[in-house]
Amino acid sequence: MATGTRWIHKPTGSGWLPIASPADGILQWLTFHLLILQPDEDLEGVADGETAATLLFGQVTVEADGLLWSKVGNRRDVFSGKATAFFFPHTTRFRIRAHTAAELAFFSAPAQKVGQPQLISPDQVARRSAGRRNWYREIDDIIGPSFPAARLLVGETRNPPGNWSSFPPHRHQENRPPFEAELEEIYHFRIHPPKGFAVQILMDDDKEEALLVRDGDTVLIPRGYHPVVAAPGCQVYYLWCLAGEGRSLYVTNHPDFDWITSVEALLND
Repeated sequence: MATGTRWIHKPTGSGWLPIASPADGILQWLTFHLLILQPDEDLEGVADGETAATLLFGQVTVEADGLLWSKVGNRRDVFSGKATAFFFPHTTRFRIRAHTAAELAFFSAPAQKVGQPQLISPDQVARRSAGRRNWYREIDDIIGPSFPAARLLVGETRNPPGNWSSFPPHRHQENRPPFEAELEEIYHFRIHPPKGFAVQILMDDDKEEALLVRDGDTVLIPRGYHPVVAAPGCQVYYLWCLAGEGRSLYVTNHPDFDWITSVEALLND
């Protein structure tokens, strides 16, 4: 029985901030932390499981198992270009030092050590678009299926004002390859202007709910369909991470809205 909540409001404070983990009773695989640093502050740590650290904004120097990446990162916020990120295999020792105010999002999942630490630069992030008209959005794949990881898939989605994403509503909760994969997910939101909002809809077989999410909120998605819509006048961003037994992103669309994919094909023509 789940003991935590699927909707986590923006945390307060700075430094190493725990947001979600399997200990909360909602997720099986994923742990999520935010790291908020001021100029010249640093953090040393050891990756507990396979870990992806996405630089949301700012400039940092990172040391990881003897590798060094100096003064990387140049975007001022999550709406200003592609991300810089770091991949830390299990047990990687790392140190992160901030040169400016900086914020990083850490996702991790249990896995044996695979490969070595890697810098993922913006030019390595694949950008694609999905949907049409008012369900059009941009998606950046930071750690995609071809990346040599064991568990994690990580990316960023940006909705124009008033637009939907994760649409048609889809799920990935059952192991039925090649039709559906069993993957849990986390969405971490940023919204411009910060007083704006989005609506996160969660649709399970036995329950439906709509969450009014604000800048800095996080939503845990262990199962079910999970579309998002941006309020008019509000740009919506969410960083997402999936993990499960495998890394094949097979999804099943909601049967009431699967026809949307046919409409997209017609609009393409």
